[in-house]
Amino acid sequence: MATKKVPLQTSNNANIPISKPTNPSGKTIEETYQKKTQLEHILLRPDTYIGSIEKHSQSLWVFEDGQMVYKSISYVPGLYKIFDEILVNAADNKQRDPTMDSVKVTIDVEQNCISVYNNGDGVPVEIHQEEGVYVPEMIFGHLLTSSNYDDTVKKTTGGRNGYGAKLTNIFSTEFVIETADGRRQKKYKQVFSNNMGYKSNPVITKCKEGENWTKVTFKPDLAKFNMTHLEDDVVALMKKRVVDLAGCLGKTVKVELNGQRVPVKSFLDYVNLYLQTASKNRPEPLPRIAEKVNDRWEICVSLSEGQFQQVSFVNGIATIKGGTHVDYVTNQITNHVMTIVNKKNKNANLKAHAVKNHLWVFVNALIDNPAFDSQTKETLTIRQSSFGSKCELSQEFLKKVARSGVVESLLSWADFKQGKDLKKTDGTKKQRLTGIAKLEDANDAGGRNSDKCTLILTEGDSAKALAMAGISVVGRNYYGVFPLRGKLLNVREASHKQIMENCEIQNIKQILGLQQGKEYDSVKTLRYGHLMIMTDQDHDGSHIKGLLINFIHSFWPSLLKIPSFMVEFITPIVKATHKSGKVLSFYSMPEYESWKESLGGNASGWSTKYYKGLGTSTSKEGKEYFNDLDKHKKDFVWKDEQDGEAIELAFSKKKIEARKNWLRHFEPGTFLDQREKLIKYSDFVNKELILFSMADLQRSIPSMVDGLKPGQRKILFCSFKRNFVKEAKVAQFSGYVSEHSAYHHGEQSLASTIIGMAQDFVGSNNINLLQPNGQFGTRHQGGKDHASARYIFTRLSPITRFLFPKDDDILLDYLNEDGQSIEPTWYMPIIPTVLVNGSEGIGTGWSSYIPNYNPRDIIANLRRLLNNEMMEPMDPWYKGFRGTIEKTATKEAGVTYTVSGVIEEVNETTVRITELPIRRWTQDYKEFLESIMTGNDKIKDPFIKDFRDHTDDLNVDFEIYLSEENLITAKQEGLLKKFKLTTTISTSNMHLFDPKGVIKKYDTPEQILEEFFLLRLEYYENRKASYLDLPQEIPLKILLENLEMDLLKLENKVRFILAVVNGEIIVSNRKRAELFLELRDKGFAPFPKKAKIVEAAVAGAIDDADDADENSELVSTKGVRASDYEYLLSMAIGTLTLEKVQELCADRDKMNQEVDTLRKATPKALWLRDLDALENELNEQDIRDEETKNGLKKNRAPGDPGRKVSRQAPKNPRKPTKKAAERVIDPMEISASLETVPEVAKPHDQVGVAKKPPAKKTSVVLNDDDDEEVLELKDRLAAYNLKSSPEHVPAIETEVSQVPAKKKEPAQRPAARKKPATSVSVISDDEKDDDTSDEDFDVEVVAAPEGKKGAKKAAATAKPAPATKRGAPANKKTRLLGQKLITDVLKPSENAGISPEKKVRKIQASPFDKKSGSLLGRTSEDVEETSKGSDEQSASPSSTDSTTEMNQVVMPARARQQRTNIAQRRYVLSDSESDQATEDSDFNEDED
Repeated sequence: MATKKVPLQTSNNANIPISKPTNPSGKTIEETYQKKTQLEHILLRPDTYIGSIEKHSQSLWVFEDGQMVYKSISYVPGLYKIFDEILVNAADNKQRDPTMDSVKVTIDVEQNCISVYNNGDGVPVEIHQEEGVYVPEMIFGHLLTSSNYDDTVKKTTGGRNGYGAKLTNIFSTEFVIETADGRRQKKYKQVFSNNMGYKSNPVITKCKEGENWTKVTFKPDLAKFNMTHLEDDVVALMKKRVVDLAGCLGKTVKVELNGQRVPVKSFLDYVNLYLQTASKNRPEPLPRIAEKVNDRWEICVSLSEGQFQQVSFVNGIATIKGGTHVDYVTNQITNHVMTIVNKKNKNANLKAHAVKNHLWVFVNALIDNPAFDSQTKETLTIRQSSFGSKCELSQEFLKKVARSGVVESLLSWADFKQGKDLKKTDGTKKQRLTGIAKLEDANDAGGRNSDKCTLILTEGDSAKALAMAGISVVGRNYYGVFPLRGKLLNVREASHKQIMENCEIQNIKQILGLQQGKEYDSVKTLRYGHLMIMTDQDHDGSHIKGLLINFIHSFWPSLLKIPSFMVEFITPIVKATHKSGKVLSFYSMPEYESWKESLGGNASGWSTKYYKGLGTSTSKEGKEYFNDLDKHKKDFVWKDEQDGEAIELAFSKKKIEARKNWLRHFEPGTFLDQREKLIKYSDFVNKELILFSMADLQRSIPSMVDGLKPGQRKILFCSFKRNFVKEAKVAQFSGYVSEHSAYHHGEQSLASTIIGMAQDFVGSNNINLLQPNGQFGTRHQGGKDHASARYIFTRLSPITRFLFPKDDDILLDYLNEDGQSIEPTWYMPIIPTVLVNGSEGIGTGWSSYIPNYNPRDIIANLRRLLNNEMMEPMDPWYKGFRGTIEKTATKEAGVTYTVSGVIEEVNETTVRITELPIRRWTQDYKEFLESIMTGNDKIKDPFIKDFRDHTDDLNVDFEIYLSEENLITAKQEGLLKKFKLTTTISTSNMHLFDPKGVIKKYDTPEQILEEFFLLRLEYYENRKASYLDLPQEIPLKILLENLEMDLLKLENKVRFILAVVNGEIIVSNRKRAELFLELRDKGFAPFPKKAKIVEAAVAGAIDDADDADENSELVSTKGVRASDYEYLLSMAIGTLTLEKVQELCADRDKMNQEVDTLRKATPKALWLRDLDALENELNEQDIRDEETKNGLKKNRAPGDPGRKVSRQAPKNPRKPTKKAAERVIDPMEISASLETVPEVAKPHDQVGVAKKPPAKKTSVVLNDDDDEEVLELKDRLAAYNLKSSPEHVPAIETEVSQVPAKKKEPAQRPAARKKPATSVSVISDDEKDDDTSDEDFDVEVVAAPEGKKGAKKAAATAKPAPATKRGAPANKKTRLLGQKLITDVLKPSENAGISPEKKVRKIQASPFDKKSGSLLGRTSEDVEETSKGSDEQSASPSSTDSTTEMNQVVMPARARQQRTNIAQRRYVLSDSESDQATEDSDFNEDED
């Protein structure tokens, strides 16, 4: 008998009966390998389709007694699923027919019968033409039938796979389908039984036209689920599912359960059922934040406690495990809340999953063609992009969520979690503590006397050494020492991870025995009863104290309230020692200043020493401190809550505005009185810690006046002090800055600042104040690729003195630190350099960002202001930048600019980038190009194929290759945007210190310029005509006074030199007192030094003044002092020449001209003159830069602006030193008798401010009478036995090296030995007369030929020899030989040789050599001709050819020897060399 064909079975083979051979010994092949029909497979493996058919116990929400209840239930998932399939079909009908308004569910437990009814369009009662069966039978009785197979149609129904209701049919003993098709006026009923194995014939009757409904009634096959009846838990779950349906369908559908309407009319009502139940055990009801985003999305959010909860539906299907739709909504909420929490508590470091665990999210969504993880449809898996709609939560909704209490819950949870983690590092009270390096534990720490023990926390190991020396006095039983490594972490603003990983904090907790979160009312449970802070007495030491107090206050505020728990150990900041042995200690600078004033300016016999660091104190002093412990130990006390507020004010980010206000109200002179035994925490913060905050702010934010921070200002000060025109290593110069400007920080930091001031690549400085001679960094890595400071050289840029004229130096307010005069409060440039080079910094309370601007724009606006015109708005400008800077937004706070690079399209597949935005460095950009070429974590698909890099240190040049499609895409998006070639800069954060030292916000660069203009104009008026209030003196005009005084001094010098030369004044072999009286009687003007206040000597200070004048005592009863005429007698003997007279006369004429000009000029005219000079120098600099760029090395004339430095200006007359006195310039009428002195050649004019002319080599005409007087002077000088006569010169031969072979040296050497000539360079007026009296000469000597033509031209290009050091024994003999008789000096030379070789000097022949010919009697025309020849010689290399036949004796270059306390001097012979040779005269590597 043939088997009956299974409905819709496609395989005929399955229906063919086949005889099955049997094998009694085992299974047949057919029994082993079987094929099942779909129906058989479902019944055999139900878990694949409906889930497990075994009982499960799980905590779920169920509907009981009219409310939602969360409880543990026992149910069979498969049974629940077959009920759910019929419900989802009813819900789907709402999508097909929106008019549907009723769903009725009946669950008859006794009859084991469930029915689901819905109105709306019924199933078409019609025979399917292909399958030959009625449609209701097909879709409810045949597997794999569905109306949802067409995926081209977007449907928001739950059915998808063609199983659905058929599964319910299969797992039922009886399944009845009834439907009314009003359109066809047919009613259909069919009964399936025996697990869909049997079906009755359909019964079709007539119905009304408007009658449309569907009803499914089924009796579950409980045996299949191992059940005997419908259990209560399952029924409660089914009822909950009916309530779900009511929530999803909303108010347009009335849902009834067992004849009663479900009390849910909307999704919000549905959510309330959950929240009402959950709120029962809470003091306050759970919040409910709901939003209907659009027709497809309804969202509601509440709070959960520690575990994420979600109730979600997709097209009516309950996705009990959530899915992509829940993640989509939840991620928006968590990201918003996470940002808020992390802002409120940076330590929280909250992640999204932590936020999620505090949320309860309800989602009701309609999604196109949803896909699930399985037929059970518990998890939605379709991607967000395929949802068919968007659910973007409004900001208002997100704000409501944040205000719902979730933020507070998360903050408290974060605190709890952190506290729990921190407890892992808790300390305990125990006697022996090991494993902590460098801890010197007290013997009784952790024992019964632990409350008497004190832990001393020191600032570094050196301070620990001092503490160890000190506790040797008080013993180790009660005192322990532990050194801190630098500054403690600010735990109030640190992340949890930072605190956990900070070894210092963990060690302190262990040493003290601190326990996280514990409230302390006594110190009995700690290992130490006192915590003593022992730091340096500087600002950083105060900061460390503050950080320790902040650490304790953050975690254990109760400890600060325990008296004497927190103490500090203070050490003197200054000690004054009297020669009698008396020692005074001062613990604050105001206290020390007060003592100094009490001395009334007479501190004779006192010496002072500054103790900025604990390391300055000796072990002996440490023991003295601890011997008097009560005096040095100060207890911190807690008075009230103001103390806690003060600590928070200083360290909490929540108090930013309050901290700004705190700093604004700072009053200079504030200090903490260390004489008090008890110190309030609030006093410490407001009187000591505020000093650190102000210092930190000043280090970070520049002054509006000069645009410099203190470190930069110190560098500039030392550059000017050293006259830094000869290059030196950065490492060497940084040492000089540290020594001369009281720089208290690391030299590495200082070297970095020097390098930063010299950098000139695009994006750094528009005008670099120092020159970068070496690798100072490039735009390749933003300057980080600079060489080490020991390899690179720098010096002042020529333009710097055009920006900061020397004439202003005298007007500045110089600071004094440690008894040492250092940099001014600020410099006064002629244009605001803060706009030229910009600035960036972050300090306490404020940050600052100033873009760079074009100096020419600034100059133009200053000219407009000088002409009372309106300024033109300025836009940022960066030297060498070839991109664009465009204004994109203007707000009240400031203007925003977009900075764009340059990109051009070469062809269809190539683009070329020739400029990057400002401060986007080449290396970084190259890495970006590599990332979009190869792809990375963020960029999955490569966008470009390849690129070629043609960049160098100056220029950017990338050729990028990409596909045509990608280039089109890039062009559509914008090439600049796609290739990240834009950045933004803003003027909204321009904070600067104003001239009064108050922090101020500037809105525009023009505002800065306007404020600068008024101040700078005032200083031009000061330069010319401001009055200096001197006690009991008539106010004098500063500059005119100085010029006139200096002219008087020049006149006296000229008279003095002539009087000595003419024999009117005998200098040698006389008593000083007689000489001084004679000078007074002859009418020489005394220049008494100002009465110097006798101050205490300062240990280690750099004394710029002269050594103590041993002859300053009165030499007669008439009141003449030696120092009154020191300016005459301190001149070196080499200056007693007529060349010097001529030079001084030339200076007089120049100064007279300057005085006339100055008297006529207005302040505005002076400023315009300086601006013109600066602009000319900018033009010259551009030319030099262009030449350098093009590799052109052009020879410039000696007057080349590239080597110019502005004229010498008077130094600040604050210090009444010889050096200062000599530098001051003043014009005054000079006696008519001196006008007959031969005129000296004028020095080259120089651009910019005028300068005292350098010495110019000139031949001098002497008559016979003069010659006789010279010989007499020679005889007098010979009495001193200086061994400078020519017969001693041959001894030099032992030091002479050979000249290259091409020089015909041997021919004339015997003659040279016979009468060699020595030469002393002319002393320029730029040199300091105060030191030349005891200067050690070191002159390289070269023998000159006799009577060679052209030899007289050599002097112009001779270079100075390096100066030797005083006190160098090896060179003593050479020094004496190098000195020259006054007769030699006064006679001009005729023949001089020159060598183009390095380190070779041609020295003029002796005028006493009879063979060389005398120049006496030559006319002034000859003199001029000689001078002209000198200039030509220096300008033309070929002019040296005539000297190649001369014999030359060359001194080898000697290594520079160490010299202490003597300024280096350069002695030169030519005008072209004078600038270079004398500019660096104030400094040697080891000076001072």
